Amino acid sequence: MQHTDQIQALSEFLLEYATTLMGAGVHTNRAVRNISRIAAAYGYSADMTIFQRNITMSLICKDDETLRRTSVRKLKPLAFNLNLIQQLSELSWLPVDNNVSIAEMEQAFRSIVRTKRFSRWTDLILVSVGNAAFCRLFNGDLWAMLTVFAATLLGFLVKQQLSRLKYNPLGVIILSAFAASMAAACAVLFQIGSTPQIALATSVLFLVPGVQMINSIMDLMHGHILMGISRGVHSIMMISCITIGLSATMLIVGVNSL
Repeated sequence: MQHTDQIQALSEFLLEYATTLMGAGVHTNRAVRNISRIAAAYGYSADMTIFQRNITMSLICKDDETLRRTSVRKLKPLAFNLNLIQQLSELSWLPVDNNVSIAEMEQAFRSIVRTKRFSRWTDLILVSVGNAAFCRLFNGDLWAMLTVFAATLLGFLVKQQLSRLKYNPLGVIILSAFAASMAAACAVLFQIGSTPQIALATSVLFLVPGVQMINSIMDLMHGHILMGISRGVHSIMMISCITIGLSATMLIVGVNSL
């Protein structure tokens, strides 16, 4: 009975750990390594299949292979968080180095998850500044950078608000790209600065799913073919939505090329 309780508690913890880690934007191979490391520290082997929306995990006792548990859990749609990924990865070494109990692991996990992120307003400002910097990388002038800052501010605010209202994620990207590009199109209409086209072209770069595209490639390289293809297709769909939003602005404003 003690082993049955242990495998059940470990299974529930690892599923919560895995869904949080994947939701934060980690590539699949790293999640598998971390989960397997924790399971091995308690005397179990972990076999798992991870998809875009759910994870199936089987825990098997190394001393008694008849003792096993298979569970399924939906993945959490969290925001990309490098700090959370780092802390959860470090947590996977805790039972290996310090021989802590599952209850202590859960307590440490809850403490990490409760750590406050930047406020949405801080995210808004930092994303806007970052996108303005992208504009400069593409040789945009000061006026173009200011235009992109304001356009990103509006577009990301739209994205935040619509996401909070649980709108379709792809629809959110279309509307956010449209709002940001329409704001940047003012530079083209009124010929603000010497590089207004660059401002329009870079105004939607904050929506590009760079992390997801990198994770897709890494998953394919490590043999997680289905997850890699899934992430790749989703990235293509997101880029297509950005294109739709930007193209709508170009049609309305009458811009033929960037």
